[in-house]
Amino acid sequence: MISEPIDIAIRCAGSQGTLAKQCGVSQATVWKWRHGKKVKAEHVLKIVAAASGQVAAYQIRPDLPELFPKPEKEQ
Repeated sequence: MISEPIDIAIRCAGSQGTLAKQCGVSQATVWKWRHGKKVKAEHVLKIVAAASGQVAAYQIRPDLPELFPKPEKEQ
């Protein structure tokens, strides 16, 4: 299953390799994220920054609402 938030971040960054560099991980790690592997919490905000805010942290890790809460207006 392809992760839509990661796909958006890849498009914003320009490539998997560029997103990987911006997050301090390998391109293979980004490929794994895209194909369903959970992103470590420490990388979530780097992805948000690389995507210029086009992706929200809660979209990347919705299972961690205590760390990345969904905004009130979108609930």
